[in-house]
Order: sequence, then structure tokens, then C-alpha cells
Amino acid sequence: MKDSKTFIFLCLVGFCSFVSYDMVRRPALALFVESLGAGPFLVGLLVAVSTVTGVILKLPMGLLSDQINRKRLMLGGVLAFAFPPFLYPLISDLWTLGLLRLFHGLATAMFTPLALAMVGELFAKRRGEAFGWYTSATQGGGLLGPMIGGAIVFQYGYSPTFLLAGLFGLLALVFFWLIPQTPSPSRVHQHSPSTVWKEMREGLHRVCQIPPILITSIVEAAKMMGNGTLMAFLPLYGLIIGLNAAEIGVLFGVQAFTSFIAKPVMGRISDRGARQPLIVGGLCLCGLMVMFIPHIQGYILLLVVAGTFGFGEAVVTSSTTALVADYSEGKDLGAGMGLRGTIMDIGHAGGPLLAGILIHALGYAGGFFCIGVLLLLTATYFGLRMIGIKNPVVL
Repeated sequence: MKDSKTFIFLCLVGFCSFVSYDMVRRPALALFVESLGAGPFLVGLLVAVSTVTGVILKLPMGLLSDQINRKRLMLGGVLAFAFPPFLYPLISDLWTLGLLRLFHGLATAMFTPLALAMVGELFAKRRGEAFGWYTSATQGGGLLGPMIGGAIVFQYGYSPTFLLAGLFGLLALVFFWLIPQTPSPSRVHQHSPSTVWKEMREGLHRVCQIPPILITSIVEAAKMMGNGTLMAFLPLYGLIIGLNAAEIGVLFGVQAFTSFIAKPVMGRISDRGARQPLIVGGLCLCGLMVMFIPHIQGYILLLVVAGTFGFGEAVVTSSTTALVADYSEGKDLGAGMGLRGTIMDIGHAGGPLLAGILIHALGYAGGFFCIGVLLLLTATYFGLRMIGIKNPVVL
């Protein structure tokens, strides 16, 4: 009963946090950056810079959470969801915006890998389905955030959008306090900081010695490279073909909606032993959709492509998260999720940066094509390395 209550409130925290986070990110952020005078490269840089925090901190946070109480560490992430949105209306230059984006990145860096590790502990036998439901909750935030944010930007401007995002962040903080307290790992109560540090190093060594964790994390990085590319440049492409901010927000909402609906179902399917083929198929679908986008000018067809990308994203994530948890079984769940998060954020940060350079050199068609090809090549690599490898047995 306590596990169910913990899971429900954790899902509510994830939902409200990502309503807030995605209200800032999609489509408001790229449009806001462009309004301050940035070109494609700087748009990509400032959209991506928050993930630098995740690259640096997700792995240490995951490792540390295997040694001390996860909920205490997660508080920092929830606070970073709640308060930075209130600062965006005060920004008038790109340099200060970049610093705020780094600070805002603490939210996902300190919350996401720990929340996933907590879900993995609560549901060892049905991880794919549990991860599907939890990530659907966060995806629900990703559904509402862009749609609400795009409509408010279109009607009232940037400041009301950012302030409302802050209110959703504060609501997430309220739900966080309602999560039942979980006990700290007993092995740490009498340990010194040096012993905790030693155990963190040993946990990192163990997970880095498991190739499926690294290979699966690379898939997540590739998927997030595609996601980051859309986050930064779909709003700008939408303006080019005559869409307004509200219509662009609906594109991201449809992407999130299909992912929201599909993740629990695909997670349940992946629990039946089909994780590897699902990952290959989902990533190929994401790559193809990225390649199609700059050749489409009709809004209805763009909605279909955005929704299909969201479905491919759901297929990938519901299986990769569970697969990493399977191989990180035992006391290294936080380490496995932290390593996955760090590698994933490298892709998330690299996508907008690389896409910005490619779009500047090759235009939207050439830039999106190259990103799509990278996703297809990653799917091929994963398939050659992983299909046929049996999932570890989770007791």
C-alpha cells in the first residue's frame, strides 16, 4: 500500500514538474532566444545548455543515491523545477539566459535518474510497465506544457508563460512533500564520507563493466539527439512555413500525447522479453520522422509526423529504461540510471548544437536529414550488438 502511494505521488510530481519544464522549453524557449537576436547556432546552444548540467551531475547523483536516501537528493531537483521559471521574465540578454539555463538544468539532473531508480526498486518484476506508467506521467506534463505555453505566448507573451510554469513547479513541490519517507540504506548509517566515496567508485566500475548498459544508453542519447533537434528547430521551421506559436505548441502536444498513450502498453510488451527489437524499431521510426519534417509544409501532415515521432520515442524509452534497470539489478540501480542519464544528456545537448551547425551549412532539409541518418545508424549498431542477448532474469 505504501509503495502504491509513493508511486502515485511520484507520478504527480513528475507530471507537474514537466508541465513546468516543457512550458518553458517548447516552443517558448527557442522563440524567446530568437527574439533576443540569436541565430540558429545560438538558438541550439541555449536550448541545449541546460543538459550540460545533466551531463555533469546525473551520474554522481545516481551513484550517491545508491548510498544515501534518494528522496533527500531529489528535493534539490524539485526545487530547481519550481523556482527558475520565475527568473526568465527578468532576462534581457543571451549571456544571463545561458547562466539561468545551466541552473534550470539542475532540475532533471537531480530528479530524473533518482525517480527512475525509485520506480525500479518499487516494481522489480514489472519494470517495463511501471516505467511506462511513470514516464507517461512525465510525458503528460510534456503534452500539456507546450500546448498551454504555446497558446499563452501567442496570446499574452513570454512573461505570463514563464510565471505560470513556475506555479506548476510549486505544485510539484507540494506533491513531493506528500511522498512517504523512505528509509536510508542501512549500510551507510555508520560509514564515513570516504567509505561512501569508495562505494560510489565501485558502483561506477561495476556498471561500466556491463556493455549492454553502455550500448542501451547510446540509443537513448541518439533518440534525445533527435528530440533536442525538434525542440530547438521545429518552432523556427514552423514560423518559416507560416505557423504561429499556438499551432507549434500543438505539434509538441501531439508528439507528447502519442508517447503518453503508448508508453504503458509498450512497457508491458517489453516485459514479455521483446525489449531489443522494440528499441531498434522505435529508433528507426524516430530517425525517419526527423528526416521527413523539412519536406512537409501542410499542418495536418506535420501533426501526423510529430505524433509518429512521439510513438517511436515511447517504444524506445519504455524498453531502454527497463533494460538498463535489469542489468543494474541490486544496489547499483542509481548508478545505472545515472550513467544512462549522463550519456543520454550528451545526445540531448549535442543534438541542437550539431543541428544548428548543419542547418546553417546545409539548410533545414540537409540538417534534419543528417540527424535522422545518425539515428538510423545507431539503431543498426544496437541491433548488431544486442539482438539475441537474453535479458537478465529479475527475481
